[in-house]
Amino acid sequence: MAEAKKILAVDDEPSIVRLIQINLEKQGYQVITAYDGKEALEKIASERPDMVVLDVMMPYMDGFEVLRTLRKEPATRELPVIMLTAKAQDADVYTGYKDGADSYLTKPFNPRELISFVQRIFASQENQAHGDGYLDI
Repeated sequence: MAEAKKILAVDDEPSIVRLIQINLEKQGYQVITAYDGKEALEKIASERPDMVVLDVMMPYMDGFEVLRTLRKEPATRELPVIMLTAKAQDADVYTGYKDGADSYLTKPFNPRELISFVQRIFASQENQAHGDGYLDI
């Protein structure tokens, strides 16, 4: 059986981290946690997660800064990142996508929606890994 995908949940609110963790673990994912941007980068380096669910507004380093740092490094350039934030203004969503976010989810969020984003991103990676992206006709 394949090893469970590892997801890093990052938010400065422990209750949000717990909500993400419980819902993703119910789906069979392994979840590791961090509570600020600096800790997130440390965990990414040491734990090598398959995906990051990342809050924007956090102490020390915000989520956009973490995302930009990940996109600069060859080892993490392709790491899927779902931005999770209360900042729902168009400008913030634009910044998230411009900086390389794979998806953007606003708080309060529906855990089922988060799970569907996670599954969609992993399925898309699987499709890219098993084919060249072209249809065989």
